[in-house]
Amino acid sequence: MTIDLRADPIVLTAALVDIPSVSKDEAAIVDTVTRALREQTTGFEVLRCGNSVLARTDRGRDSRVILAGHLDTVPIADNVPGRFETVDGQQTLYGCGSVDMKSGDAVFLHLAATVAEPVCDLTLIMYDCEEIAAEFNGLGRIERELPEWLDGDLAILGEPSGAWIEAGCQGTLRVRLTVRGTRAHTARAWMGDNAIHALGPILQRLREYRPREVDIDGCVYREGLSAVGIDGGVAGNVVPDEASVLVNFRFAPDRSLEQATEHVRQVFSGLDLDFERTDGSPGALPGLTAPAAKNLVEQVHSHGGGGIRAKYGWTDVSRFAARGIPAVNFGPGDPNLAHTVDEHVPTAQITTVADILRGYLTRA
Repeated sequence: MTIDLRADPIVLTAALVDIPSVSKDEAAIVDTVTRALREQTTGFEVLRCGNSVLARTDRGRDSRVILAGHLDTVPIADNVPGRFETVDGQQTLYGCGSVDMKSGDAVFLHLAATVAEPVCDLTLIMYDCEEIAAEFNGLGRIERELPEWLDGDLAILGEPSGAWIEAGCQGTLRVRLTVRGTRAHTARAWMGDNAIHALGPILQRLREYRPREVDIDGCVYREGLSAVGIDGGVAGNVVPDEASVLVNFRFAPDRSLEQATEHVRQVFSGLDLDFERTDGSPGALPGLTAPAAKNLVEQVHSHGGGGIRAKYGWTDVSRFAARGIPAVNFGPGDPNLAHTVDEHVPTAQITTVADILRGYLTRA
């Protein structure tokens, strides 16, 4: 398979969509992208790392911008190959990964091949296994094995954002709250202590919880504390002696993971329960006051982008923020359409993002 990095990024997006690349099965697309970068770009060092490909320039510029995107998709739902349709008078590309995030990848690859004299040095990272458990994430592997490749002054992830800058991201953690009781036969329920009934105070505190709204660099992050699972019960004739609630906290990036955990602990203080954090990832501050980020903001404002807003979900910008590198999400496509059977992107958004980033990289 071959792709033309100098083709219109709309055409390049369609070509990438037509190469199946479900998580853990990215070898074919990585082979194709690696070969294209080696044959169709100049001034780039190109390195294959597992099923990720990295490329960077060393022109001695004063700053370095990282363009990062994942090449994997969720399982195909009879939506490969892609197809073009006209929707409300707009050309639209349908297909698995068209939104999340092969359109963003196409823009980055196209710019690497066609921007001859960027004002900054560039690092391009196309990685694998973003759509599955974090332990498999290719960017995490690169961070462990080749951390110097993640150094820069700004990281732009091509996550779908509708041509808005979605700055930073919220953190996320999950805790399991477990209550204990006494098992008994339901015919003699008074001899037991029903653990499921004891979940009531936990659920009441969740119902009464009022989330914070936090303004950071003009981006408003709204927190959320939600029950996402309940576990309990032994049999249809047994009073259960244990029950638990799984709680998810989405927190603004001004809290550390430890501070967020302590906040959740305080929400349920005074209740007789066991508290266990089952997983968690820190958020990422917007970093929009950094010079490289300010230049991107100016370019978006002056060239028809959507503007700036907070990123509510968690993305890999967090990995860069943890290294002290400002990071933003900026790509074509509506994130609400990611992973859907009718995933699709208006092709005009691909053009808009490409034009804005071209102007940013050349200061045109």
